[in-house]
Amino acid sequence: MKKKWLFLLTAAIGLASCSTTRKVATTEHSITQLRLIGKQVIPYNMPFEGTTTGGLSGIDYDPVHQQYYMICDDRSDINPARFYTAKLYFNDKSFDSVRLTNVTTFRQANGQPYPNKFSNPALTPDPEALRYNARGNFMVWTSEGERIVNKKDTVLANPSATLIHTNGQYIDTFALPDAFRMHATENGPRRNAGFEGLTFSNDNRWLYVSLEEPRYEDGPRADVGETNALTRFIKFDLKTRKPISQYGYRLDPVAYPPVSKDSFRINGIADILYLSENKILVLERSFSVGVKNCTIKLYIADFSKATDISCINSIKNDNNVALASKKLLYNFESLNTYIDNIEGVTFGPVLPNGHPSLVFVADNNFSSAEESQFFVFEVIP
Repeated sequence: MKKKWLFLLTAAIGLASCSTTRKVATTEHSITQLRLIGKQVIPYNMPFEGTTTGGLSGIDYDPVHQQYYMICDDRSDINPARFYTAKLYFNDKSFDSVRLTNVTTFRQANGQPYPNKFSNPALTPDPEALRYNARGNFMVWTSEGERIVNKKDTVLANPSATLIHTNGQYIDTFALPDAFRMHATENGPRRNAGFEGLTFSNDNRWLYVSLEEPRYEDGPRADVGETNALTRFIKFDLKTRKPISQYGYRLDPVAYPPVSKDSFRINGIADILYLSENKILVLERSFSVGVKNCTIKLYIADFSKATDISCINSIKNDNNVALASKKLLYNFESLNTYIDNIEGVTFGPVLPNGHPSLVFVADNNFSSAEESQFFVFEVIP
């Protein structure tokens, strides 16, 4: 038996959810609560078709082929930048297993794989999110870019949202607003805080992209007790690939103090998922060194009364700016189990009981101390 099959727990034959082909078209009003169906973990550094599996930073469901796409945040260091295709076997009673089925390399405009930081740091991507568009049979993926400024070197690479064919071939890049360009000075996005989440609108007109953490101009990063961490969403016209509007969003404070005052901590937007006009699911992820669990909260953000801030360079202390409102839908702490670095969310197939499914994936950062976790929930209307 090939290694790629070893992590299958059971045969998974006859699980009804796998035969469902339509994607859930849900609205905020249809979601009142979530019920955990199950959790699975794939092995650390599992080999698959010549690659090392890990760093799964985003997930999306393809209802046409009844499969999932998972972007890997390997910056071409271990293997060329890529995404995986997988089958998840579950129904409304249990989550049986995960099976990888394919791996695809992202291609530059010249058809070549992306380089790593040793060969060309300015062109090295930082893959974070991936969405499949069933109507157009194409994908969009985001890179956080790079910002390294020190005495030895300066490397600046802008965040990006890139349109590709399903075989990884480059099509085009979405126009980048000037506010999101990298600078050697403390302007624009911070390092590792760029384009982290994206989602299509159900009418196929818009693409939404979220910035993980605040730009320098928009104020401080999230911290313990910090309530003024403001980040942004960009709304793109999917046809013209040009930005239409921007909206502000207030992050929660970092959930727990780190082991020391100088230790790393973060809270930011890990992913987003379209619900309905003006409403988006927002996945916030908080982590502090010294705390094993990540704190994962799922919010419903409402942009209906939010100010378009496209022409506002700084929303810090701007009382004339209306931010998106937010309502807590689910806190993963209620599961009372180990929760790792969840960074991706997608609606899956309709369950046999007629309810939608919601699927999450965790990025293990290619660390043996972390896990590539999958969680499947039933959406209870």
